[in-house]
Amino acid sequence: MEKIVNADGSDAICPASAACAKSIRSYQESYSLGEEIANAVTHGIGVGLSIVALVLLVVRAVHYTPADLTARYVVGFSVFGSSLIVLYLCSTLYHALPRGAKYVFGVIDHCCIYVLIAGTYTASCLTTLYGAIGWTVFGVIWGLACSGSVMYSVFGHRVRWLSLVMYIAMGWLVVFVAKPLRERLPEISFLFLVLGGVLYTVGCVFYALKRIKWTHTIWHMFVIGGSVMHFFSLYLSF
Repeated sequence: MEKIVNADGSDAICPASAACAKSIRSYQESYSLGEEIANAVTHGIGVGLSIVALVLLVVRAVHYTPADLTARYVVGFSVFGSSLIVLYLCSTLYHALPRGAKYVFGVIDHCCIYVLIAGTYTASCLTTLYGAIGWTVFGVIWGLACSGSVMYSVFGHRVRWLSLVMYIAMGWLVVFVAKPLRERLPEISFLFLVLGGVLYTVGCVFYALKRIKWTHTIWHMFVIGGSVMHFFSLYLSF
């Protein structure tokens, strides 16, 4: 690659390289060692819980759904469980790896939030909503998830706030299908669904307060809480 120099012979800084370096530095967040350990441990626990959740959901689907619906439930629950595992694993690696690797895993981590949101919808789309409504929601939510992931991959931390708004908006798109969900889900399942959304949303407040110590760890705990609520919502959905 040709080296860029100024007119006086000194090295010039490529604007693209400078922008990249700035974006990378933005990922060198001012978490203390203790915070990073807590961040990694909390979502490391999330990985283990997610594996258990996936197994329990699939086993329940295989043994307790009618034969003509089993495949639909197994696929939906598998997508949800897998998206949980991917999110918590990438988040754990992001916080556990040294600074040099944080930028790449930071981008992947944020993209995985879109994947989890879409994966959660997928479980309901294939099981409870189904039909035209289910496939419409499925297409819309995965379209938004893919768009958001591409956006974050290209612009990185510069669109952090826009991504946060998209996370919340995508999560609460569920209000447009709340009526059929409430009609088709047992009351306890619907309650867990709503509680999960509330926990995720409240957690976003702590996510936004990144300059205050330990708020990111608190955010992690709210995410785990939301995931647990949605697990129970699906587990008790039939």
